[in-house]
Amino acid sequence: METTTQADEPIASTNDVLPSERIAKGILPKVLNTFDMVAIYVAIVLFITNAPGIAHAGMVGYLYWGLGFLMFLIPGAIVTGQLGKMFPGEGSIYLWTHKALGPFMGFFAGFCAWWPGILSIIVPGVVVVTFIQHLGSLLNANWLADPWQQGLIILGVLAISLALSLIRFRLTQNIVSTVFVAYGGGILLIGIAGLIWLLSGHSANVADGWQPTFGSSGNFTTFGFVILALLGIEVPLNMGVEIQHERSITRYLLWGSVVVMAAYLIATFGVMMAVPVKDQVNTTALAEAVQIGFGPAGKVLAIVFDLIIIGVFIFNASVFNFSFGRLLFISGLDRRLPAVVSKVNANKVPWVAVVLQTAIAGLFVVAIFFVGPLFAKNSGDLATLMYYIILAGTNIIWTLSMMLLFIDVVVIRHKYYTVFSRIQQAPIWVFYLCSVLGLVASLVGFYATFTAPWVPLIDNTGWIIWITAIALVSLLIGVATYFIGQRSIRSQSSDEDIIASVTH
Repeated sequence: METTTQADEPIASTNDVLPSERIAKGILPKVLNTFDMVAIYVAIVLFITNAPGIAHAGMVGYLYWGLGFLMFLIPGAIVTGQLGKMFPGEGSIYLWTHKALGPFMGFFAGFCAWWPGILSIIVPGVVVVTFIQHLGSLLNANWLADPWQQGLIILGVLAISLALSLIRFRLTQNIVSTVFVAYGGGILLIGIAGLIWLLSGHSANVADGWQPTFGSSGNFTTFGFVILALLGIEVPLNMGVEIQHERSITRYLLWGSVVVMAAYLIATFGVMMAVPVKDQVNTTALAEAVQIGFGPAGKVLAIVFDLIIIGVFIFNASVFNFSFGRLLFISGLDRRLPAVVSKVNANKVPWVAVVLQTAIAGLFVVAIFFVGPLFAKNSGDLATLMYYIILAGTNIIWTLSMMLLFIDVVVIRHKYYTVFSRIQQAPIWVFYLCSVLGLVASLVGFYATFTAPWVPLIDNTGWIIWITAIALVSLLIGVATYFIGQRSIRSQSSDEDIIASVTH
């Protein structure tokens, strides 16, 4: 396996090699194979609950999916594969941006990738709540009607994700890989339901045609939702030193991308065929497609589907937790953050990092589902609005980190020309094309996110003000954290001292 070293690249100074590059591989075990990486990729990127929103746009939803795949997902996978092979350390975009643009931008890129991860740990809990509610409706029960009840379930999911993130990593990954198979089975049920609906002589429930429309009432905001649905390509490589074989990097990107594209198209098809247009905007349209499409057996299969999704997303929360926790772990090793965040437990997992980010996520849950509703007449609407505003704001931040990824590959190609050429995965023009397409798609995603609210609970002006404020405050927190952390990086420590401080 070829790696970048000082000898390989005379232009690289000793400052280019981070402490985490040297010592993380001596702390964390290599346990991940190709199937594990595909399962993690799918857990991070494939939020199948995004499909109904795209289906509700009509046939143009397929156009937006296609543009998202061609301009964002595939270019992102190609660029990630190249950078992952060149610099196979822990931290993905944090490491690559450090190599390309220096320590400040490296930390900033890592923060822009990590901060949205906090909300991403919460989102699986929200999905679990939604499908428990739907399960209750199938059983003629009204479950989790109040925001505080929903908040308790989400806190419970966070607690489970924390527990799974602290046990032996191989055991956690075995569970995740098993759940991956169940996830695929549930998605196939949606697609089969759509086929049965059509083959039974029914008409497709298509909301609109292929024409993109713009403005506050247009469908173009759907493209922003598509970009959100495809974020996270690079996240599995936050655990770069824990991969057993180098070939798993390109293989997970290939097969993971194929699975993600196929799954989103299958789910969109099933919802668009079987579910009435008025219901397609609902997340639970996935279960409704199964219930309607399978006729007399539909209710039983919809119950099974709900249980699958509930189980899948309980475990998905742990994937987000341990994946994003690695960014805190390496920041501590590099003294960008206090060294204590890099401490590992007896199972050799970074326990302080996942405890810290679980606690932060828990504070968001308390604010959204317990405190916020106290100040509104319709507490459920306020909780929903707060959730989507924070989701959109952090979408802006995460997309910004992806823009840095597309810039990194061009800079690194020039800065580390010899190594880049030796490990080159595609013709040079492909990387330039990927960089341009990815940047354009990200910018269009920004615009689309701002064009119209994702929920009809706020006007367009309020939507823009709130998500802009959240994005700016988040960026300021990242910048402040870097400069505060410089106090700890000034004190030089040997690799042995760092290892001792995090393993004892």
